[in-house]
Amino acid sequence: MTGVRPLETRSGAAVCGRRRQQLTWDLSVQDSFLLCVLLLMVGALLTTSADAQQRSQATPPSQSAKPSAESAPSGSEPALERKAIDVLKASSARLAAARTMSFTAVASYESPSRPGPPLVYTTRSDVTLRRPDKFRVITPGDGPASEFYYDGKQMMAFMPAENLVAVADAPPTIDAMLQAAYHYAAVYFPFSDVIVADPYGDIAKSVELAFYIGQSRAVAGTVTDMVAYVAHGVFIQVWIGADDKLPRRARAVFRNDPQQLRHQVDFSNWQLDRDVPASAFASKRAAVAKRIPFEHPDPGPSAEVPQNSPPKTQ
Repeated sequence: MTGVRPLETRSGAAVCGRRRQQLTWDLSVQDSFLLCVLLLMVGALLTTSADAQQRSQATPPSQSAKPSAESAPSGSEPALERKAIDVLKASSARLAAARTMSFTAVASYESPSRPGPPLVYTTRSDVTLRRPDKFRVITPGDGPASEFYYDGKQMMAFMPAENLVAVADAPPTIDAMLQAAYHYAAVYFPFSDVIVADPYGDIAKSVELAFYIGQSRAVAGTVTDMVAYVAHGVFIQVWIGADDKLPRRARAVFRNDPQQLRHQVDFSNWQLDRDVPASAFASKRAAVAKRIPFEHPDPGPSAEVPQNSPPKTQ
């Protein structure tokens, strides 16, 4: 199961902001944000549609993905369809029970272009974690390569080509670290909802609509259950393995986005509960790289200012 955390990225961390000036794209404000995402393996995750019911009632292209008769709720049906919630909960339970986890996430984001039709930017991230306090993301591209490490005490954003690293003290859990990284440096991961301690619990209080669409045999080479739901102001469609309960794809649109730009994450190479040594969550190269502040790359009136003190930059 994957949903949307109440974290919405506007830009990457400080290492992202410094590199961004070297790029030659003619960008809108949203484009700049997306390229920051490319630079720090961050990305604007999954986002909602202005009209979830219209999308849920659209005719799918293949018979295997044909919605069930109950997939598009009418006014007389419950907003939260039981089968949809059961699929989301089963996936959440599978992810939450994993002691260690690794997967590949390929995130794609639409962005406006001068001719009109949106362009698509893509990043690939290889993710490894060990609960409750170890996390690593290696992003070879698109865009400059970047790495992120968290060892339960510090978080580190590293740009290997530039030999720049931002290091700060971090909270003792993955969930708390994700919140701190976003609040203090706008670092956001488009797959964060599959790595938190309780994926379904994170969206449960905000789910407005959920319905089961049907099964697909066209995604990731396996049979998946398709579910659509609305949470945190985002309309999301997910493809979840019918047998293993692991997410294979998530697609979303921001409800308030007038352009209805689409964002997608494809998941592959899942490995759960394999042994991962503590040394996997550190980098000798990053440890000796040139230090820069771990801070928001675009400070100013529009930047979010948290109420508590920022982490100590190393």
